[in-house]
Amino acid sequence: MSRAPLPEPIPGPHHEGPPGPVPQPRGSGEIITVLAHYHRGEIGRMAGWRDRIDRTTNWSITVIAAMLSVSLSTPTAHHGVLLFAMLLVLLLLAIEARRYRFFDVYRARVRRLERHYYAQVFAPLPGGEADWSRDLGESLRRPVFRISLADALARRLRRNYGWMFLILLLAWTLKITSPRLQPGGPAGEADVALDGVLAHAALGPMPGWLVIGLVAAFYAGLLTIVLRSIRRERERDDGPVHV
Repeated sequence: MSRAPLPEPIPGPHHEGPPGPVPQPRGSGEIITVLAHYHRGEIGRMAGWRDRIDRTTNWSITVIAAMLSVSLSTPTAHHGVLLFAMLLVLLLLAIEARRYRFFDVYRARVRRLERHYYAQVFAPLPGGEADWSRDLGESLRRPVFRISLADALARRLRRNYGWMFLILLLAWTLKITSPRLQPGGPAGEADVALDGVLAHAALGPMPGWLVIGLVAAFYAGLLTIVLRSIRRERERDDGPVHV
Protein backbone atom coordinates (compact mmCIF):
# COMPACT_ATOMS: atom_id res chain seq x y z
CA MET A 1 0.00 0.00 0.00
CA SER A 2 1.63 3.26 -1.13
CA ARG A 3 1.79 6.24 1.17
CA ALA A 4 0.45 9.65 0.21
CA PRO A 5 3.18 12.12 -0.72
CA LEU A 6 4.20 14.51 2.02
CA PRO A 7 3.26 18.14 1.51
CA GLU A 8 6.06 20.41 0.44
CA PRO A 9 7.39 22.73 3.17
CA ILE A 10 6.11 26.23 3.17
CA PRO A 11 8.88 28.61 2.20
CA GLY A 12 10.08 30.64 5.18
CA PRO A 13 12.61 33.30 5.73
CA HIS A 14 15.46 30.75 5.62
CA HIS A 15 14.41 29.71 2.10
CA GLU A 16 14.50 33.20 0.77
CA GLY A 17 17.40 34.70 -1.09
CA PRO A 18 19.73 37.39 0.19
CA PRO A 19 17.96 40.32 1.83
CA GLY A 20 17.31 43.33 -0.28
CA PRO A 21 18.39 46.87 0.47
CA VAL A 22 16.99 48.57 3.54
CA PRO A 23 14.02 50.69 2.55
CA GLN A 24 14.86 54.36 2.68
CA PRO A 25 12.40 57.12 3.58
CA ARG A 26 10.78 58.68 0.56
CA GLY A 27 9.97 62.32 0.82
CA SER A 28 10.40 64.90 3.50
CA GLY A 29 7.42 63.62 5.50
CA GLU A 30 8.97 60.18 6.06
CA ILE A 31 12.33 61.71 6.88
CA ILE A 32 10.75 63.89 9.55
CA THR A 33 8.98 60.84 10.98
CA VAL A 34 12.27 58.91 11.15
CA LEU A 35 14.00 61.80 12.89
CA ALA A 36 11.19 62.19 15.40
CA HIS A 37 11.18 58.48 16.33
CA TYR A 38 14.97 58.35 16.46
CA HIS A 39 15.11 61.40 18.70
CA ARG A 40 12.59 59.84 21.07
CA GLY A 41 14.61 56.61 21.21
CA GLU A 42 17.87 58.37 21.99
CA ILE A 43 16.15 60.44 24.66
CA GLY A 44 14.96 57.20 26.26
CA ARG A 45 18.44 55.67 26.30
CA MET A 46 19.98 58.88 27.61
CA ALA A 47 17.36 59.09 30.37
CA GLY A 48 18.05 55.47 31.33
CA TRP A 49 21.75 56.10 31.83
CA ARG A 50 20.98 59.35 33.59
CA ASP A 51 18.84 57.40 36.05
CA ARG A 52 21.76 55.05 36.71
CA ILE A 53 24.03 58.03 37.41
CA ASP A 54 21.55 59.51 39.87
CA ARG A 55 21.19 56.15 41.56
CA THR A 56 24.93 55.96 42.24
CA THR A 57 24.89 59.50 43.61
CA ASN A 58 22.05 58.56 45.95
CA TRP A 59 24.05 55.57 47.19
CA SER A 60 26.97 57.88 47.97
CA ILE A 61 24.77 60.29 49.91
CA THR A 62 23.30 57.38 51.88
CA VAL A 63 26.77 56.05 52.72
CA ILE A 64 27.93 59.47 53.90
CA ALA A 65 24.85 60.03 56.04
CA ALA A 66 25.19 56.60 57.66
CA MET A 67 28.91 56.96 58.35
CA LEU A 68 28.50 60.46 59.78
CA SER A 69 25.77 59.32 62.13
CA VAL A 70 27.89 56.39 63.31
CA SER A 71 31.12 58.33 63.74
CA LEU A 72 29.91 61.59 65.27
CA SER A 73 27.05 60.31 67.41
CA THR A 74 29.19 58.61 70.03
CA PRO A 75 32.76 59.13 71.30
CA THR A 76 33.47 55.41 71.15
CA ALA A 77 33.23 55.34 67.35
CA HIS A 78 36.61 55.26 65.62
CA HIS A 79 37.61 57.91 63.10
CA GLY A 80 38.51 55.10 60.71
CA VAL A 81 34.81 54.87 59.91
CA LEU A 82 35.11 58.17 58.05
CA LEU A 83 38.25 57.01 56.24
CA PHE A 84 36.37 53.92 55.16
CA ALA A 85 33.55 56.16 53.95
CA MET A 86 36.04 58.05 51.78
CA LEU A 87 37.10 54.80 50.13
CA LEU A 88 33.48 53.75 49.55
CA VAL A 89 32.60 57.10 47.99
CA LEU A 90 35.71 56.86 45.80
CA LEU A 91 34.55 53.45 44.59
CA LEU A 92 31.07 54.80 43.83
CA LEU A 93 32.68 57.73 42.00
CA ALA A 94 34.60 55.31 39.76
CA ILE A 95 31.40 53.38 39.02
CA GLU A 96 29.53 56.58 38.22
CA ALA A 97 32.32 57.81 35.96
CA ARG A 98 32.04 54.62 33.91
CA ARG A 99 28.28 55.09 33.63
CA TYR A 100 28.76 58.72 32.69
CA ARG A 101 30.87 57.75 29.67
CA PHE A 102 27.96 55.76 28.26
CA PHE A 103 25.55 58.55 29.08
CA ASP A 104 27.77 61.06 27.29
CA VAL A 105 27.61 59.05 24.04
CA TYR A 106 23.81 59.22 23.85
CA ARG A 107 23.72 62.77 25.13
CA ALA A 108 26.08 63.85 22.34
CA ARG A 109 23.83 62.28 19.71
CA VAL A 110 20.78 64.05 21.10
CA ARG A 111 22.62 67.36 21.26
CA ARG A 112 23.89 66.98 17.70
CA LEU A 113 20.37 66.34 16.41
CA GLU A 114 18.88 69.16 18.45
CA ARG A 115 21.60 71.65 17.57
CA HIS A 116 21.80 71.01 13.83
CA TYR A 117 18.21 70.04 13.00
CA TYR A 118 15.63 71.12 15.55
CA ALA A 119 17.37 74.42 16.27
CA GLN A 120 17.47 75.14 12.53
CA VAL A 121 13.75 74.38 12.30
CA PHE A 122 12.80 76.80 15.06
CA ALA A 123 15.43 79.48 14.42
CA PRO A 124 17.27 79.01 11.10
CA LEU A 125 20.80 80.37 10.95
CA PRO A 126 23.02 80.57 7.87
CA GLY A 127 26.19 78.56 7.66
CA GLY A 128 25.08 75.50 9.58
CA GLU A 129 27.27 72.41 9.79
CA ALA A 130 26.73 70.27 6.70
CA ASP A 131 28.23 66.96 7.86
CA TRP A 132 26.31 66.56 11.10
CA SER A 133 24.17 63.73 9.72
CA ARG A 134 27.25 61.88 8.49
CA ASP A 135 28.88 62.20 11.92
CA LEU A 136 25.68 60.93 13.51
CA GLY A 137 25.62 57.94 11.16
CA GLU A 138 29.24 57.09 11.95
CA SER A 139 28.45 57.26 15.65
CA LEU A 140 25.63 54.76 15.10
CA ARG A 141 27.83 52.41 13.07
CA ARG A 142 30.85 52.51 15.35
CA PRO A 143 30.01 53.92 18.79
CA VAL A 144 33.05 55.23 20.64
CA PHE A 145 33.46 57.00 23.94
CA ARG A 146 33.84 60.76 23.64
CA ILE A 147 35.70 61.32 26.91
CA SER A 148 38.21 59.30 28.87
CA LEU A 149 37.52 57.70 32.22
CA ALA A 150 39.70 60.34 33.91
CA ASP A 151 37.69 63.18 32.35
CA ALA A 152 34.41 61.55 33.33
CA LEU A 153 35.68 61.09 36.89
CA ALA A 154 36.79 64.73 37.02
CA ARG A 155 33.45 65.98 35.75
CA ARG A 156 31.43 64.00 38.31
CA LEU A 157 33.89 65.08 41.00
CA ARG A 158 33.27 68.72 40.13
CA ARG A 159 29.51 68.37 39.92
CA ASN A 160 28.69 66.32 43.03
CA TYR A 161 31.43 64.29 44.65
CA GLY A 162 33.73 67.18 45.49
CA TRP A 163 31.17 68.43 48.01
CA MET A 164 30.77 64.93 49.43
CA PHE A 165 34.51 64.51 49.97
CA LEU A 166 34.64 67.98 51.52
CA ILE A 167 31.93 67.02 54.04
CA LEU A 168 33.83 63.85 54.93
CA LEU A 169 37.07 65.80 55.36
CA LEU A 170 35.43 68.32 57.69
CA ALA A 171 33.82 65.55 59.71
CA TRP A 172 37.10 63.64 59.98
CA THR A 173 38.97 66.79 61.03
CA LEU A 174 36.34 67.46 63.67
CA LYS A 175 36.58 63.87 64.88
CA ILE A 176 40.35 63.88 65.43
CA THR A 177 40.59 67.43 66.83
CA SER A 178 37.66 67.44 69.23
CA PRO A 179 38.47 65.83 72.60
CA ARG A 180 34.77 65.45 73.37
CA LEU A 181 34.46 63.06 70.40
CA GLN A 182 37.19 60.77 71.74
CA PRO A 183 36.74 57.90 74.23
CA GLY A 184 37.11 59.24 77.76
CA GLY A 185 37.24 62.84 76.51
CA PRO A 186 36.42 65.79 78.80
CA ALA A 187 32.85 67.04 79.00
CA GLY A 188 33.83 70.69 78.68
CA GLU A 189 35.95 72.59 76.23
CA ALA A 190 39.59 71.58 75.92
CA ASP A 191 42.58 72.97 74.07
CA VAL A 192 43.52 71.24 70.84
CA ALA A 193 47.14 70.08 71.18
CA LEU A 194 49.20 68.76 68.28
CA ASP A 195 50.28 65.67 70.21
CA GLY A 196 46.67 64.87 71.00
CA VAL A 197 45.59 65.29 67.37
CA LEU A 198 48.38 62.98 66.18
CA ALA A 199 47.42 60.43 68.80
CA HIS A 200 43.75 60.57 67.81
CA ALA A 201 44.61 60.27 64.10
CA ALA A 202 46.54 57.02 64.56
CA LEU A 203 45.07 54.03 62.76
CA GLY A 204 46.21 50.67 64.10
CA PRO A 205 49.99 50.38 63.64
CA MET A 206 50.05 53.53 61.47
CA PRO A 207 51.10 56.66 63.37
CA GLY A 208 48.92 59.73 63.25
CA TRP A 209 51.31 61.83 61.16
CA LEU A 210 51.32 59.17 58.44
CA VAL A 211 47.52 58.94 58.36
CA ILE A 212 47.22 62.72 58.12
CA GLY A 213 49.81 62.76 55.35
CA LEU A 214 47.95 60.11 53.35
CA VAL A 215 44.66 61.96 53.70
CA ALA A 216 46.32 65.23 52.65
CA ALA A 217 47.87 63.54 49.60
CA PHE A 218 44.52 62.00 48.67
CA TYR A 219 42.73 65.34 48.76
CA ALA A 220 45.60 67.05 46.95
CA GLY A 221 45.14 64.51 44.15
CA LEU A 222 41.42 65.21 43.99
CA LEU A 223 42.08 68.95 43.85
CA THR A 224 44.58 68.48 41.03
CA ILE A 225 42.05 66.49 39.01
CA VAL A 226 39.43 69.22 39.47
CA LEU A 227 41.77 72.06 38.48
CA ARG A 228 42.95 70.26 35.35
CA SER A 229 39.41 69.46 34.30
CA ILE A 230 38.37 73.11 34.59
CA ARG A 231 40.92 74.06 31.95
CA ARG A 232 39.78 71.29 29.61
CA GLU A 233 36.12 72.16 30.12
CA ARG A 234 36.72 75.66 28.79
CA GLU A 235 37.83 74.15 25.46
CA ARG A 236 34.59 72.20 24.99
CA ASP A 237 31.59 73.60 23.17
CA ASP A 238 28.82 71.88 25.11
CA GLY A 239 27.30 75.00 26.58
CA PRO A 240 27.01 75.92 30.26
CA VAL A 241 24.06 73.57 30.90
CA HIS A 242 25.37 70.02 31.07
CA VAL A 243 25.83 67.40 33.75
